[in-house]
This record gives sequence, C-alpha cells and structure tokens, in this order.
Amino acid sequence: MKMTNEVIAQALQHLVGSRYVPGVKAYISEITGFQKVIGPGDTATHDFNPNRLHVNVDKAGLVSGFSFG
Repeated sequence: MKMTNEVIAQALQHLVGSRYVPGVKAYISEITGFQKVIGPGDTATHDFNPNRLHVNVDKAGLVSGFSFG
C-alpha cells in the first residue's frame, strides 16, 4: 500500500535541516517507494507526476522540505 503524502512528509521530517548530499535520494526512494526523487540541479519535466518527489534545498545547501508531483 502506498503511503500518503502526509505520511511521507512525516517520515522524512528528520532530514529537514540536514546538509543535502546526492546519496539521500536513494535513501528517500527506499523509505517512500518513489522511483523518481529529484534533487537540486536535477532535470525534470514540468508536468504533474504523482510518482515524483522533489527534495527542496535552501541556499545553504540544507534540506528545507519536500514537494510532490
């Protein structure tokens, strides 16, 4: 059963404020089941994709949150 976006956000909350490293995408994929995890600088189409999760990063390189689609 796929987790809801709210449950996923809670499961990933501990990453907010930590330094972003590319390897975190595999960790997020493993926890959430998302096949497409997009980090800063990654290319992605602008269409809505319910199977895609974006890692939001601030100017300091810290994870600031997540967005879906």
